[in-house]
Amino acid sequence: MYGLLSPPSRTAVDLDTFVHRYQAALQTATVLTLTTDLQAVLQEGTHAQATYQITWETGLVGTLITETVMPLSLYGDRWGVEWSGNLIWPGLGDNNYFYMEYQIPARANIYDRNGLALATKGTIVTVGVVPGEIQDEAEVVSALTVLTGLPSEEVRSRYAGRPADWWTPIADIPVQTTVQHADLLDIPGIEARQKEGRTYWDGGVAPHIVGWVAPIPAEELKAYRAQGYRGDEWVGVAGLEKWGEPYLAGRHGGTLYLMDPTGQVISIVAHRDAVPSRPIHTTIDRNLQEKVQQILGDRRGAIVVMDVHTGAILAMASGPSFDPNAFVGPGSEPERIAILTDPDRPLLNRATQGGYPCGSVFKIVTMAAALEAGGMTPTTSFYCPGYWEGLGPAYRKTCWKADGHGNITLKDALTASCDVTFYEVGLRLDTTDPNILPTFGRAFGLGVPTGLQEIPEFPGLMPDPEWKQATYGEGWWPGDGVNLAIGQGYLLVTPLQVARMMAAVANGGTLYRPYVVARIGAGGEEAPEVVFQPEATGNLPISPEHLQVIQEALAGVTTSPIGTATHRFVGMSIPVAGKTGTAQAPGAESLPHSWFAAYAPADDPEIAVVVMVENAGEGSTVAAPMVRQVVEAYYGLPLTPLPPEAQPTPTPMPVGP
Repeated sequence: MYGLLSPPSRTAVDLDTFVHRYQAALQTATVLTLTTDLQAVLQEGTHAQATYQITWETGLVGTLITETVMPLSLYGDRWGVEWSGNLIWPGLGDNNYFYMEYQIPARANIYDRNGLALATKGTIVTVGVVPGEIQDEAEVVSALTVLTGLPSEEVRSRYAGRPADWWTPIADIPVQTTVQHADLLDIPGIEARQKEGRTYWDGGVAPHIVGWVAPIPAEELKAYRAQGYRGDEWVGVAGLEKWGEPYLAGRHGGTLYLMDPTGQVISIVAHRDAVPSRPIHTTIDRNLQEKVQQILGDRRGAIVVMDVHTGAILAMASGPSFDPNAFVGPGSEPERIAILTDPDRPLLNRATQGGYPCGSVFKIVTMAAALEAGGMTPTTSFYCPGYWEGLGPAYRKTCWKADGHGNITLKDALTASCDVTFYEVGLRLDTTDPNILPTFGRAFGLGVPTGLQEIPEFPGLMPDPEWKQATYGEGWWPGDGVNLAIGQGYLLVTPLQVARMMAAVANGGTLYRPYVVARIGAGGEEAPEVVFQPEATGNLPISPEHLQVIQEALAGVTTSPIGTATHRFVGMSIPVAGKTGTAQAPGAESLPHSWFAAYAPADDPEIAVVVMVENAGEGSTVAAPMVRQVVEAYYGLPLTPLPPEAQPTPTPMPVGP
């Protein structure tokens, strides 16, 4: 473009200034696309002028259209453009410029189902040190230890080596702490600073669902500017903060001014009002969520509580958890680093993104397939001597009950979780058609996406002959079907998928799409409240009669003398139906994953509850007692203390030389 200017114009404006004028104007006006439309050309001798229309599509103030005139002069045998800023936009001339005044709505809150806050606008207080102003270092360190809860050595390390006159942040502290210990903030060398920011309730309630905000990531800056963002805002980068960004942030508004060199307004070029932000009301029950997080503790695992009649998620915990406040406070860098480098991966939402074999929980699916497609009945009899050699003596498999269950019916085998019975069922189904079990598994919602829209989920894996051939170049063996029948082998499911399945078993067979957003608040007359309704996405492939048999067998798991978890629910006032799962984990020395999938009350279901704890042992040992506590928490009952074997294993302390 610069090469098309006339010689006088190139003398008057150098290339850098020319480029800067265009870039500054287009960036300030948030221009996304620019088009021109030639209207007319008039020539008189060695002079001419071209009239054209300019159309700007902007990110902030909509579509701008104007006309301008380009003067040209003939110099020798070529025409040159007599350039001024008016060719960018009429009125810019040689020295005028654009100024954009932004209107940025305050970020809206995220609430639980009862209107209790999960994420809100708040005050972040960062307490810091100016090393050169310290008069008594011991006093300063002692005060900061009280204010922050950090050990004295950690406090010293955070300002060690910093320039004497620099304010160095030590940690973010609650506002109430500054009130309670106001005297400590007056100690020379200590300085607290405040700023408005995002705060997350009580150290993070449902942090894997709520998410957090951060400065716009560099790789997304262009996309955000295209939406009218200025570029220095904090935006949602995870969870509902990210999913709900268009609602929580509203839409920026702005006024584009044409200014003269003295800073006086010449005219208003364009204006668009801001659109108010809109709060998100979740399905989460904050009080229940807090109790569920406490029950899970720092174990590697997950707990899901779901409304069986809607698919609404009432609580979802993943452990170990984290405090999202660490990502928004200027004094939280050490905490952020600790979270990001933790080998237990606290940011992973194990409830939706963790893929695991579910062990004997899958026997629910296997029994359904046996009843519907395997020609078996609830009273079909099997014999369990404690081992099974259906694949040949060289491939003997054992039952969890070493002395066996003896003669046992299919229905009782689900209650007692008899492995030998389900090895045999798996072989019979595989012999009939190796795709029966995988097809039923997918129809029960396992190894396939649940349809959860608001937060990421792992789809899982339901192995079948076609998948194995494509993945490993190998055929499907009868042993693959036998392994799948007891929830092992290549199978990978998420705790959320299992919760969805249990909810369907409880409610009569309807699979619902899980959801965590109940409604989005109104944003003025043009943006009415949006209420999310339950969405049925399928039905279990089982007759009501057969489903009732499975329900009775699951109720027996916690009440029958042969139930695998009866001893864990003695004296329970709320009847619970469920299934234990002890899933072998990779690694010869690894303990199995502990599962218990349940619904309650067993006779009139309201909630489905799934607990999965990685490498914790048998399902009846760890997960089942925790499910009991979750049900008690939901109904406001005192929590039954966990048995010693279900207590979390303490993290071993490093041993010195």
